[in-house]
Amino acid sequence: MGPRVSTSILAERLTGMIGPRASVARGVLDQHGQSESHYRNLPPDIVVFPETTQEVAEIVKLCASAGMPIVPFGAGTSLEGNAASVAGGVCFDFARMNKVLSVHDSDMDVVVQPGITRKQLNAELRNTGLFFPIDPGADASIGGMTSTRASGTMAVRYGTMKDNVMALEVVLADGRVIRTAKRARKSAAGYDLTRMFVGAEGTLGIITEITLKVHPVPQAISAAVCSFDTLHNAVDTAISVIQSAIPVARIELLDDVMMRGINAYAKLGYREAPTLFFEFHGSESSVAEQAEAAQAIAADNGGHGFAWAKAQEDRSRLWHARDNTLYAGLGLRPGARAVITDVCVPISRLAECLTETRRDADEHGFTAPIVGHVGDGNFHMLILIDPTKPEEAEDAKALQARMVARAIAMDGTCTGEHGIGLGKIGYLTDELGEAVDVMRSIKTALDPNGLMNPGKIFASGAKA
Repeated sequence: MGPRVSTSILAERLTGMIGPRASVARGVLDQHGQSESHYRNLPPDIVVFPETTQEVAEIVKLCASAGMPIVPFGAGTSLEGNAASVAGGVCFDFARMNKVLSVHDSDMDVVVQPGITRKQLNAELRNTGLFFPIDPGADASIGGMTSTRASGTMAVRYGTMKDNVMALEVVLADGRVIRTAKRARKSAAGYDLTRMFVGAEGTLGIITEITLKVHPVPQAISAAVCSFDTLHNAVDTAISVIQSAIPVARIELLDDVMMRGINAYAKLGYREAPTLFFEFHGSESSVAEQAEAAQAIAADNGGHGFAWAKAQEDRSRLWHARDNTLYAGLGLRPGARAVITDVCVPISRLAECLTETRRDADEHGFTAPIVGHVGDGNFHMLILIDPTKPEEAEDAKALQARMVARAIAMDGTCTGEHGIGLGKIGYLTDELGEAVDVMRSIKTALDPNGLMNPGKIFASGAKA
């Protein structure tokens, strides 16, 4: 690789290749330098809007010859600066690659382009009797969800992205196009390259097609909500539900601070106490049995007002409250920004980790609501800070560091579903030790010039 070519020269070459779908307009660049995270705007030098895998491959070859960094971009909903252009370069926006390429009803799988969002995908599947269950809250792109190994509220029943991605088409750093697997539900053929690219955040290659498992739409769905006097009681209920083999589809925890925000934001009247939101999938009879069993467990743990929501309208209202926790949380401190962080621990340590984290935030004077996918030990904290006070940002970083250290000490992880991005780079070695050296070796082998989404996962070039 020679010296980096100037932006103007590369932009001219890209315009010759794809016309106005290569942009250097300041508004477009700024739009692609920011996300829903709290990190400062880090825009690219050029944004391209490819339409085919072949175009992606040709643009990657051009970037490689020009020494220009390559940054994939989906819906811009990532929370750890995963798509920030820390070294400038060319941002690949996949908004035009947003199609369902094939649906295999009998096999219950689909092949999609990376720019389609989860809501768009489920709209396309509406008449097939199938659905894609991974829902991280935001209407994220499938490519971004794959690249960050995303999860969501239904992971306890249907797994995470790593469990639902069957195969990938990937453009490598030199422009080669590979397919990581066939559509068979299992394979023992060589290294599992699919899993390697899922969660790699675009640092090893650019994903241009994803083959996904999809699932039958349940015959019946019911939801429920129940509050508790303490976080410990709520978590104990969630763990008992899981350990009792109740096949709950969702089990979400909102602490008392978040419930206060939800009530104010959505003008609701929930009890402002630690609260579990449940959802049950199955036949009419099995859903009723699941809900009754969960209600009995909640009662044993001091649950209050276990309320069912069977009608679609009632369920939508309940989950709308849960899905708007970001905005509800921000409403607790108008004008604030949220430092959003997550960890995941073995469920046996969840109550301890949650209560210690809640106490830590309170003792340091933070408004910091907590929401958790407690069925698999994952929870998020929104640390609200005044953006005009740098000392609050530093205190929030310290609070996050203690939260992560606490999780790792409990044999947990520094990130359950947001990815490493910029924000968790400093914790990766704490968690995985010398295994990180193996990751670096893989990165060097596939991207020897360090052009694929530089400054993510590993420390080089990162500017948080």
